[in-house]
Amino acid sequence: MKDIILKTNTVNSIIHCGKGAFDKYAPGLSGGQLFLVTDTNVYAHYSDLIARTFGDIPKFVLPAGEKSKTYKNLIKILEAMLASGMRRNCRVIAMGGGVVGDIAGLAASLYMRGVHLVQIPTTLLAQVDSSVGGKTAVDHKGVKNVIGAFYQPEEVIADPLFFSTLPKRELRCGLGEIIKYGALDENIYNCLLENSDCLYFEKFLEGIVAMCIEHKVKVVKLDERDSGGIRKSLNLGHTTGHALELYYGRKSHGEYVLIGMYYELQIARKRGICGGQYAENLEKLIKKVIKVPSYENIAEAALNAVHDKKNVDENISIVVPGKEGEFAEIKLAVNEYAQLLYEEAKRIK
Repeated sequence: MKDIILKTNTVNSIIHCGKGAFDKYAPGLSGGQLFLVTDTNVYAHYSDLIARTFGDIPKFVLPAGEKSKTYKNLIKILEAMLASGMRRNCRVIAMGGGVVGDIAGLAASLYMRGVHLVQIPTTLLAQVDSSVGGKTAVDHKGVKNVIGAFYQPEEVIADPLFFSTLPKRELRCGLGEIIKYGALDENIYNCLLENSDCLYFEKFLEGIVAMCIEHKVKVVKLDERDSGGIRKSLNLGHTTGHALELYYGRKSHGEYVLIGMYYELQIARKRGICGGQYAENLEKLIKKVIKVPSYENIAEAALNAVHDKKNVDENISIVVPGKEGEFAEIKLAVNEYAQLLYEEAKRIK
């Protein structure tokens, strides 16, 4: 178990990472007013643990799934906090996956102009990525994360104890973000290659979670508000992943990140940005976790990328792997981007 500290302009965020972190640090949150935001899946598994740790605290339980990350549910959480008599020194505990962390974090940033926030991520994806760095948001009018704010948690408690109740699909989602970090960090990349036959083992996951968090902390320290600097590297795979997710919506976010990484890796190959054994290894890692589909309507799906916040002017911005531990940004006209995706989808057939 280790503590990783993210120092920002607004708060020092302490990330308690590893086995035993929940038992050691969660009970210490019980002083003062607490308000829990969780979802039906987490509450079904851990209601007894929540009661033992926090007592009978006010809570809002969201229906599980991305469809709950809405403006309407955000308002419902704020109304529940007000009805429970939460004051400005209260602490919001976001206990769940990325959806819970995003919407609860945004609620904490808005309530009385900002209250204390603690993230307790229960999915692999949330532990390695979304719970760290202060991005909070809800989806609206079919656009992902369009209403949001940067709001850092004061604490993150990332404990692998929650992995035991995750279905393999949820672990696969987290591995999507982990492989993304492997394309950005040479040490994580080498660790993935050395352990490619035990990616789902708890011992491996416990170590790789800490490595991914440490990488993200380094990036966020340099570009906290994603203002065109190095933090854009964390969007690798996400432009195409989000576009496919919005159009098809049958898979999870992490699965679409993996698929988006695959398609964007092929674009990088065609542009001569990424190649050789490194590109081969990244493709093998992606395919080890997910079967990459061919999409008949991928050119139409690509139009969803027009709304992506990372775009500049009328061009689509994608972040792709370069050499080991390096990345590059490619800006493409919408039609060119759609055609490249179409060509690759046709090739997979």
